[in-house]
Amino acid sequence: MTVPREMPEKWPRVRVRGGPEEERRVRANAREYNEKFQYASNCIKTSKYNIVTFLPVNLFEQFQEVANTYFLFLLILQLIPQISSLSWFTTIVPLVLVLTITAVKDATDDYFRHKSDNQVNNRESQVLIGGVLRQEQWMNVRVGDIIKLENNQFVAQADLLLLSSSEPHGLCYIETAELDGETNMKVRQAIPVTAELGDTSKLARFDGEVVCEPPNNKLDKFGGTLYWKENKYPLSNQNMLLRGCVLRNTEWCFGLVIFAGPDTKLMQNSGRTKFKRTSIDRLMNTLVLWIFGFLVCMGVILAIGNAIWEHEVGVCFQIYLPWDEGVHSAFFSGFLSFWSYIIILNTVVPISLYVSVEVIRLGHSYFINWDKKMYCAKRRTPAEARTTTLNEELGQVEYIFSDKTGTLTQNIMVFSKCSVNGHSYGDVQDVLGHKAELGERPEPVNFSFNPLADPRFQFWDPSLLEAVKLGDPHVHEFFRLLSLCHTVMSEEKSEGELLYKAQSPDEGALVTAARNFGFVFRFRTPKTITVHELGQAITYQLLAILDFNNIRKRMSVIVRCPEGKIRLYCKGADTILLERLHPVNQDLTSVTADHLNEYAAEGLRTLVLAYKDLEESYYRDWSERLRWAGSASEAREDCLARLYDEVEHDMMLLGATAIEDKLQQGVPETIAILTLANIKIWVLTGDKQETAVNIGYSCKMLTDDMTEVFVVTGHTVLEVREELRKAREKMMDASRSVGNDFSSKEKLSSSKLTSVLEAIAGEYALVINGHSLAHALEADMEVEFLETACACKAVICCRVTPLQKAQVVELVKKYKKGVTLAIGDGANDVNMIKTAHIGVGISGQEGIQAVLASDYSFSQFKFLQRLLLVHGRWSYLRMCKFLCYFFYKNFAFTMVHFWFGFFCGFSAQTVYDQYFITLYNIVYTSLPVLAMGVFDQDVPEQRSMEYPKLYEPGQLNLLFNKREFFICIAQGIYTSVLMFFIPYGVFADATRDDGAQLADYQSFAVTVATSLVIVVSVQIGLDTGFWTAINHFFIWGSLAAYFAILFTMHSDGLFRMFPNQFRFVGNAQNTLAQPTVWLTIALTTVVCIMPVVAFRFLKLDLKPELSDTVRYTQLVRKKQKTQHRCVRRTGRVGSRRSGYAFSHQEGFGELIMSGKNMRLSSLALSSFASRPSTSWIETLWKKKGSEGSGAGSPSGTADKTLKV
Repeated sequence: MTVPREMPEKWPRVRVRGGPEEERRVRANAREYNEKFQYASNCIKTSKYNIVTFLPVNLFEQFQEVANTYFLFLLILQLIPQISSLSWFTTIVPLVLVLTITAVKDATDDYFRHKSDNQVNNRESQVLIGGVLRQEQWMNVRVGDIIKLENNQFVAQADLLLLSSSEPHGLCYIETAELDGETNMKVRQAIPVTAELGDTSKLARFDGEVVCEPPNNKLDKFGGTLYWKENKYPLSNQNMLLRGCVLRNTEWCFGLVIFAGPDTKLMQNSGRTKFKRTSIDRLMNTLVLWIFGFLVCMGVILAIGNAIWEHEVGVCFQIYLPWDEGVHSAFFSGFLSFWSYIIILNTVVPISLYVSVEVIRLGHSYFINWDKKMYCAKRRTPAEARTTTLNEELGQVEYIFSDKTGTLTQNIMVFSKCSVNGHSYGDVQDVLGHKAELGERPEPVNFSFNPLADPRFQFWDPSLLEAVKLGDPHVHEFFRLLSLCHTVMSEEKSEGELLYKAQSPDEGALVTAARNFGFVFRFRTPKTITVHELGQAITYQLLAILDFNNIRKRMSVIVRCPEGKIRLYCKGADTILLERLHPVNQDLTSVTADHLNEYAAEGLRTLVLAYKDLEESYYRDWSERLRWAGSASEAREDCLARLYDEVEHDMMLLGATAIEDKLQQGVPETIAILTLANIKIWVLTGDKQETAVNIGYSCKMLTDDMTEVFVVTGHTVLEVREELRKAREKMMDASRSVGNDFSSKEKLSSSKLTSVLEAIAGEYALVINGHSLAHALEADMEVEFLETACACKAVICCRVTPLQKAQVVELVKKYKKGVTLAIGDGANDVNMIKTAHIGVGISGQEGIQAVLASDYSFSQFKFLQRLLLVHGRWSYLRMCKFLCYFFYKNFAFTMVHFWFGFFCGFSAQTVYDQYFITLYNIVYTSLPVLAMGVFDQDVPEQRSMEYPKLYEPGQLNLLFNKREFFICIAQGIYTSVLMFFIPYGVFADATRDDGAQLADYQSFAVTVATSLVIVVSVQIGLDTGFWTAINHFFIWGSLAAYFAILFTMHSDGLFRMFPNQFRFVGNAQNTLAQPTVWLTIALTTVVCIMPVVAFRFLKLDLKPELSDTVRYTQLVRKKQKTQHRCVRRTGRVGSRRSGYAFSHQEGFGELIMSGKNMRLSSLALSSFASRPSTSWIETLWKKKGSEGSGAGSPSGTADKTLKV
């Protein structure tokens, strides 16, 4: 390689040792040169273990859990004979069981990670090595390699500098849905000096060196320079193919690897995988520490008692009750007693708790996976719980952050209605000419007369086709405009088989509509457009394309008709075009505006169409000025804009179009129901503002009944701050106007202001652009932004980057206690999905990156309703009931030892035998509570969906919190007191049937143990709200197992086999044969259970919960005949909105006119299937007990959208 003069002979170091990379240098076809910079490899590794490291690493990870370390410590204590009164197996058996189950689970998960890694790393790529294209594994691709890509192939390997392609001038066409959610086609172009390197021999000799920016997460920016043959060439983002995009309509291209593996812009935007824990997990960790403190306190109390007893009483019995060897004082005896009681009382924190929690979560995950109502038959995709640790948090979600494209929408645009010369077409009518209701649609319009019609296009109003056939000049001109005014590319793969490729689905829908109605766009050259009008081929001379951009919000073409007339055709946003019409259009404008309002009321995206005839002389003069402006070196864009504006005036109105941006099925209903459940939904999209707002109206997040819709578009920090301030002031003023007593002079803290704003009257929405959001997320303004946003019913953030999506989620997590859920379907949503408490991936049109990064996945947004309101709520309910019962039964079990300590000289003697202690949590009480934790439900799934307010307890964390925990342990302590003292009092004077004393240690132990098992079994029967055969089997089976094991352990046969272990032959049979014992057990059970029954009865009668009311209603409904209710569908009447969202950048106009993109076969457009839209339920959920809510909302103004 020859170094140009501008290139310094000694380059600065690219990477400071231990520091970040400052700039990147990449030389083509020079692996040895590039490897010295130690750039990241392309090998993917998500697995954690291998065969050698699995056991030590997994055990190390498991013992990082405080509970596992605690039980290991107890096991060590039990191996010390001086302090242990229990055998070591009472702890080691549960501990080994827990470690084994967890290890098997971790090994299985890691096996699938290894499998996934191998699949990805072993994919093959075509890499140019030694002048020959070779199939190379993906993991072996290196920075500086030259790679060949083919049509429809994912750019999966790395970020590439486009060198050459099969298209003229080094062009190639890509889709970037994985990156930014935009499914429209984009153009990339190689720099001219490399565009000629089309064969492998030339590429093999290419040794250019690229100096560029270091790895970063900016998807829309790239800066660098190519040095080659003593020249340097600037590089930009237009020369780059980023990982995650798809090559379209380009047979092949070659690219130079610039960034690989984690350095690619896609991975830089993905963020780190974060370990997610539920709020219940965090609470459990706190409670376990509290319980451990309580355990230490009990140990100290009993140790002090032991020291006092040994000093005052025990010393008198030294002759036949001597101290153990090494014990020489009462104080040391108390010290040893402390550790003994720590061992005995450790069951207040049973290790089986953690195993049971994992089993229950696993069961809940399988229920999600098996749910047929969340299965998409069209895509053959079931719902999938990709994690087992977050199920109960699905029942506590307060904020949902949703992507738009592919998540809320199908990204399918359908030509739905139109207005031509004051006549509206598109309403479905029955045979009598009346508007047909849903379900009464006749057959769609028959386009069989047109051999070039798209068979997938459907239209329901035959009168429009009749107008075409009758030769209505206005209708003909309408469709002529649609067939000419666009930048669509056409490809005819076979005779009559046309494929269109458009920059946006809007354009594709409009051109396809014109095609079906007989005005078929056939092909184009740089200077002509050929259209088949009702079977006749007509070629128009293309004179100019006045391209679309976000400021103009319109596009125009100027064509010369076959008869020589010059005409301008224009389509654009109604707010822009209606101002540019000739005054003679006033009456027609009024009628068309009414139609636009009707279309907007249905949530359709509207465009206005107009035309203008140009004089030959005027056009020649204007064209000359346009040519001069196009070559201007300064203010080129401003000059062109002025010329465009000049010619696009005094136009004649043709009509309007209405396009339906096809929402996914059930999206409006799902959003309505989730809103009723007090869940706030924010839409974070990379799409433009107009598109996002239209979707907001379509899915009923935004309505014209809202008090205000604030639009924040400031470009500076001061502008954004002022707009947010005005929005807050308007909300506060409206709140004061309806009676909320907030003084304007009152100084409120940040938290107080937030609570005041969230309690305001009226419904508000906030729409903010990406550049404004960048300022709003700065440290000194983020709280103001959050206060304003949280006071709104709906928030839409437009034109946001993947990183900004994650920052918004992180902001809410930082300042709000609510659980957040992020849902998306593209790689641009990965960072957001990883940041939220819960991430949901939609397996849609934009690849599987979001699914792979998610915690849960399914194919349609509507399934989110069922995931949260059914599975999430049930999981939270079950887990809370499980934990309450578990702590209760273990305190009832363990505290008996504490009371017994006061009657056994604090000698650390246990009440129960060691086998009962071992089996209590593993056999006797484990399965019933597992059955309740897996299968229980308070109301059926239909009622969970019908009454979204049932979701509120999870959001408020009402079912398991510190208060509920203390109630549970108080009930457990109460039960333990009765469990010990009732048998103790009875046995003090009781005798057997033969007159012998009943009070012996083993009889007392059997009585207390039997009472305990029966009481906790009755209690779980009371706690179970949904009985299944499994619940019955486990509860009664556990009782039967207890008696079977009890009689077996006291049997003669077991004694003969193990005489040293089972010495109390016949004790259980003799004890339970006494009526006194059964009366004692019955009395204990009644006294323990009756207060619980009485309390629940009074609570149900005096202060029932909503779930109680729903259950009662369900019982009443079963007795009554089901009555079907019909819900009338009502349309929305309000302000219209433009649907002009053709692209997110400049259009293809300049490219088309240059001729650089032309080839023998033009580009293709995939057609989209259409489906009817769905209705929704408009209602607002008012949070119970919200402060300062007004009696009504202020009346809306004529313009509901406030631009602040």
